[in-house]
Amino acid sequence: MTEIKNILHETGIVPVIRISDAGRAAELARALCNGGMPVAEVTFRTAAAAESIYNMREACPDMLVGAGTVLTKESLDAALAAGAQFIVAPGLNPAIVEAAQAKDVPVIPGCMTPSEIELAMSLGLDFVKFFPAEAAGGVKFLKAVSAPYAGMRFMPTGGISMKNAAEYLALPYVVCCGASFIASDEQITDGRFDEITANAQMAKNVRLTLI
Repeated sequence: MTEIKNILHETGIVPVIRISDAGRAAELARALCNGGMPVAEVTFRTAAAAESIYNMREACPDMLVGAGTVLTKESLDAALAAGAQFIVAPGLNPAIVEAAQAKDVPVIPGCMTPSEIELAMSLGLDFVKFFPAEAAGGVKFLKAVSAPYAGMRFMPTGGISMKNAAEYLALPYVVCCGASFIASDEQITDGRFDEITANAQMAKNVRLTLI
């Protein structure tokens, strides 16, 4: 997990991808890498997710590709078979966490409350997704809820944009943010990969300005 956490931290804003056409996945991977962002979280919200992960890793072998919205063990198995290198979920399901841990795969479950954070800690985790970030109260809420948990690190996701990403990333306990604005399903479907590359470059600069 340490190596993956370092890559996510360096990237700053991780593209959260909803892709409907796996045939576009290779072009998407190259567009993100060309924008200096060789990282993606492909959500299992379409039937194309697993094949897209496979195609992205084939096109860009050095790219870090994870699976998001992993809600079942079946999705977990499909993600890992496709080559997913880390697992993300919107909530904390101990069965999914333990199944991923049994396979020695980094897993980042979603947490919003102190009780969920403590459950994550009881499962041996020190890095979780803060979701839904903006709807839950944003930076102000995250500052408050994280205060008792000095060793916990967060990936805020949900409502992250170019307007608020820097505020989250400036917090010492935020590793990275997840955001869908870098590559929308519409941009991918329409083949607007130049726009995606430009968005990736813009998002990467948020981290660079904080270094």
